[in-house]
Amino acid sequence: MSTGIDASISGSPWGKLAGAMTVDVVMFGEPEALPPDVALLRQMLDLAAAAHEALRVSCLSATQADPSVSCDVLILWDREPGAPSLLQATRLDALVERATYVIAVGAAVLWLLRTRRANGMRVALHWHYAAMLDPAGDDSIISPAIIEHAGRWTTCCGGAAVIDLGLTFVRDVLGTKAAGEIQDRLCIERIRASSERQRTAPQPAASGHAPKLSEAIALMEANIEEPLQTEEIARLAGVSRRQLERLFRQHLGAVPSRYYMEIRLARAQRLLRESRHSLLQIALMCGFSSGPHFSTAYRTVYGTTPREERQRILRTSGAP
Repeated sequence: MSTGIDASISGSPWGKLAGAMTVDVVMFGEPEALPPDVALLRQMLDLAAAAHEALRVSCLSATQADPSVSCDVLILWDREPGAPSLLQATRLDALVERATYVIAVGAAVLWLLRTRRANGMRVALHWHYAAMLDPAGDDSIISPAIIEHAGRWTTCCGGAAVIDLGLTFVRDVLGTKAAGEIQDRLCIERIRASSERQRTAPQPAASGHAPKLSEAIALMEANIEEPLQTEEIARLAGVSRRQLERLFRQHLGAVPSRYYMEIRLARAQRLLRESRHSLLQIALMCGFSSGPHFSTAYRTVYGTTPREERQRILRTSGAP
């Protein structure tokens, strides 16, 4: 890679790019239909490419696709990235198969699911699209996270999450300095972890399809300090535990206990940022029996401990 790359990408989802002299990124779709979030992702990649010659970014439409071309990273963003004709669909299939890594953003995740390429994978699908899927369609797991990695595949829910996707990619491929330059230009305080949730509760469109799910989540949100057992939530919602678990897997891609834990941790994160309660007080307010239990759970979901999070907030705010 070019001079100035300073990141160690051990554990990176794009690890095969380590040591490459050039990294070719192809964004596939009709450029005149570029949605705002994908346009921002393209701008971020263009900024990185302008400063680092190792990164080369290009755009292809369905009619321009050459099935003999291979690239390091193929980014799909359209709901139907392949045109209806058999020839152009075949071209796309060839591009997908020849790419080292494939990133599906926003509506393209629907295409990934509908073409059965995501079978057995955990995918980050925007909550808006979740109710549009046939739950019996395949064995994919719909994740509430903003980004999911599965081997050579990466899925991103789109929207503001493309900022985290773009910065993570630049950081892993070109280094922390390159990512920091773009981060400063966009006035972004931090790069969110891929595991962070799109939101803490489903939108009415999703809950309208599963009123018992909505009722169960309401029970969770009303019982943060003294969490309920899964059996108790199921009983109060009027379903069996097995039915409740099926609803959570179908609509949220998580088991009830994990989803409940993340609701409690999201509350804890808000308290860390917005209150001056001690770490132990916050732990008890969010249903954790001890500080170590709280710290372990928080680190598992957010990649940092509550103490580190509080210290970062204090440094940012300039508080004593």
